[in-house]
Amino acid sequence: MQLFCAIITAKTYNFCGVNIAMIANFGFIHERVEVKVLILFIMRRLSEPVTLDVLTGLTLCDEGISYFDVTDCLANLIETKHLRMEDDKYSLTSKGKRNGEILEKDLPYSVRVKAEAATAVVCSSQNRDAMIKTNRKAHEDGGFSVAMSLSDGVGEIISMELFAANAQQANAIEKGFREDAEQIYLSIIEMLIK
Repeated sequence: MQLFCAIITAKTYNFCGVNIAMIANFGFIHERVEVKVLILFIMRRLSEPVTLDVLTGLTLCDEGISYFDVTDCLANLIETKHLRMEDDKYSLTSKGKRNGEILEKDLPYSVRVKAEAATAVVCSSQNRDAMIKTNRKAHEDGGFSVAMSLSDGVGEIISMELFAANAQQANAIEKGFREDAEQIYLSIIEMLIK
């Protein structure tokens, strides 16, 4: 039987008072300052605040970064006032925007390309969500009015209000409109111009 021996590089993290050793991956980002610059790079391209899950997913575009790197750097960026956290969502401060703009050219090109591609998908979703509005108002005698509107980015292109008999139906109407607003709009237009 042959035994193989390899030298493994490991990073040590302190998680809840316990040191955890993780095998280092071989990406382009290796230093904490590079992770911070990548986070600022990503945040500068987002149109809305994002949750930890979304930001972590975007930041892990490089194989050299771990979840622990991201969370440690996020805490530091909040402490140094580059980011702020409100309602469990992260957003960029003016200081973060300014410093990110100055430093982002130092990121490896391949990492910037991966991060921009991943961020574009999230931005597209954020932009669509910003154009679709729904809300409901309870009636004193029962039921709900569900107001819905769709914008094209310039102005509102459709607005309507429907009655829902109960909260479950109101939820279903709001959810259905959010998922398919564009198709609903096109169907209404098609029905009206026949």
